[in-house]
Amino acid sequence: MLGTLVRLIGRFIKPYWGLLTVVLVLQLIATVMSLYLPTLNARIIDEGVVTGDTNFIWGTGGIMLALSAVQGLAQVGAVWAGANAAMQFGRDVRAAVFDRALGFSTRELNKFGAPSLITRNTNDVLQVQQLVLMISTVLISAPITMVGGVVMALREDVGLSWTILAAVMLLGAGIAVLIYLMSPLFSIQQTRIDTLNRVLREQITGIRVVRAFVREPHEAQRFEKANGELVDTATRVGRLMAFMFPFVGFVMNISTVGVMWFGAFRIENGDLQIGQLTAFLSYLAQILISVMMTTMLLVLAPRAAVCADRIDAVLKTESTVAPPANPAPTPQARGEVVFDRVSFRYPGAEEPVLKDLTFELKPGRKTAIIGSTGSGKTTLTNLIPRLFDATEGRVLVDGVDVRDFNPDDLWARVGLVPQKPYLFTGTIASNLRYGRPDATPEELWHAITVAQARDFVEEKEGQLESPISQGGTNVSGGQRQRLAIARALVKKPSVYVFDDSFSALDVATDARLRAALEPETARASVLVVAQRVSTITDADEILVLEHGEIVGRGTHSELLATNETYQEIVSSQLSAEEAAA
Repeated sequence: MLGTLVRLIGRFIKPYWGLLTVVLVLQLIATVMSLYLPTLNARIIDEGVVTGDTNFIWGTGGIMLALSAVQGLAQVGAVWAGANAAMQFGRDVRAAVFDRALGFSTRELNKFGAPSLITRNTNDVLQVQQLVLMISTVLISAPITMVGGVVMALREDVGLSWTILAAVMLLGAGIAVLIYLMSPLFSIQQTRIDTLNRVLREQITGIRVVRAFVREPHEAQRFEKANGELVDTATRVGRLMAFMFPFVGFVMNISTVGVMWFGAFRIENGDLQIGQLTAFLSYLAQILISVMMTTMLLVLAPRAAVCADRIDAVLKTESTVAPPANPAPTPQARGEVVFDRVSFRYPGAEEPVLKDLTFELKPGRKTAIIGSTGSGKTTLTNLIPRLFDATEGRVLVDGVDVRDFNPDDLWARVGLVPQKPYLFTGTIASNLRYGRPDATPEELWHAITVAQARDFVEEKEGQLESPISQGGTNVSGGQRQRLAIARALVKKPSVYVFDDSFSALDVATDARLRAALEPETARASVLVVAQRVSTITDADEILVLEHGEIVGRGTHSELLATNETYQEIVSSQLSAEEAAA
């Protein structure tokens, strides 16, 4: 784990070596000043006070004040530069994790889970960032202070040097035990933060379901359990951390008593002066504080190492839909889509979801897909914009395999309206411009009109500038669907994919919308996935899916006459008169 931590820090801290060099220089200046001050203090006591030389006291005291001012300024500058480097390091790591997650396919997103990705990009990065801050402000100065403090203490009196060795060994051994006990707890703590985020996200997202089934007590217990487990782990870590400071204080105090006890005998024998003893005590305190700060850094390191492993797991994961190394030349956007013997199997699944599918989408034609729940309709639509890659066969868009497309070129050709439409925080206008930022207000109103959304948009106080909350939760399901359709229309793609995008509309609105869509999509390929037969009766070709296979294809009337599966679907939804029509 520590190896991963070192590699991660080394990878992202490189651009800030200049700032770290400034930190090193300033910390060196501050440390030299702090190491020299006790010696001057000893000289005042032993040479100035004893002899009564007031001029010497004032002169040496003035030098001490000047050195203290330099020390303070150097420390402020070092902390500023170190904090600046650490904050920019954290920013770069968060950006890298976000960029990698943004390129993940649904497979990788499901592998990590949204709560875990959020935790890794916030809490985990914060832990490593704090370690970098400690390294830049503590690790650089602590070794210099320890080594310099030992040298300066030995200059004052070699006979008491064994007390420094004993104190450092006692302090190091005690803190090493604490680190050993805390290390496994850090890994558990990060996992439990993931669990708490997952439970909380589920409950907030599904609050209406929770209330509808009166499951508030059950969900409260789930949250209480996850929260309690996290608190329990954090408390155990906190107790060990809390024990550290009294222990350090005990070692420092017992060391001070020891130095004063044995130093008194050396003063009595004439081997040591009072000022030298005072300086020795100051150096001992500096050495032990440096040891404590270094060990504090070592305490943070195990947790940061766990977090670095989790961050590294994201950064090392390659998307299964990675862009091609050598994209094919961009063909003219015609809107032709070909499924050539396509099969798809989810990782670990015993059976493929889609089996040997072959069909075409052509410009100016509307193709519909219908089938029972779980027949693979949504999976099929996800293969066109390459949200998944087919495990067998090829999906061609305008004659080019989607795996050979530059992703931006491919996505520019496809207007996808997903089964669960999602709107982003912002305004109606910002959501509609998601696919085309340069769309004019006139184009937005035109798309809204075609999508049968003009009535409720005009009723809103801000109209196009009306606010939309995260996920579109401040509009109804039907309004959300119509805005998602308008968003696809604004994009003006050559391939439209409507994945059960009319399910929240009443029959009359559905009919008006389909009629308005026809001239808008006349030159594009249109794929409509539907559960409702009335939505697809006018399709040029209907594909009937059953267990991932095409068990029927043709027009509504042809399938109604020849396909048993389609007949069952129709009979379950339409009366005989409606079916004949």
